[in-house]
Amino acid sequence: MEEFKVTVEGSGKHVHLSREHLDILFGKGFELEPKKYLSQPGQYASTSKVDIVGPKGTISGMSVLGPARKETQVELSFTDARKVGFEPPIRLSGDLEGSPGCTIIGPKGTVTIDKGVIVAKRHLHCSPEDGAKYGVKDGDVVKIKVGGERGLVFDNVECRVGPTHATFVHVDYDEINAAALFGDTTGIVLKD
Repeated sequence: MEEFKVTVEGSGKHVHLSREHLDILFGKGFELEPKKYLSQPGQYASTSKVDIVGPKGTISGMSVLGPARKETQVELSFTDARKVGFEPPIRLSGDLEGSPGCTIIGPKGTVTIDKGVIVAKRHLHCSPEDGAKYGVKDGDVVKIKVGGERGLVFDNVECRVGPTHATFVHVDYDEINAAALFGDTTGIVLKD
């Protein structure tokens, strides 16, 4: 089997909003406007921003990603979370049970959620074609080796294989900074 190389991307702090919360925060019928399309098909950073209120402070101007989701969630790095008093669990997107809530402030209103603040678990998005080619299935756990002056191996990277995925690894900016991964970075997938 050939070596499985993949682009490693940093994921900054951001918010996913439900349709209901979009209406409250930005006004009834508001539609997010794409500012920059992301590596995952149909996903984008919008021009819209919100503020997140934690137990010890506020993070202002957080990016809202589109399109609207089934459930509102806030994704932070541990550095950002601790700054404003959160102790969020490490979770895959959408796995929100037992996570802390917060208050979200938009230009037209405020929403308080009782769960939804997480630190995103490292993950490998993978198309079904690449999954079949490299022998990776949805739910598999792999390691990603990156080189450079501060090269390291990211352990416990969960694979998300499906038709809506393009093949990229996502880690948060704490992890990007720890490995000094700036610019285009390629990692090598290591399977046990």
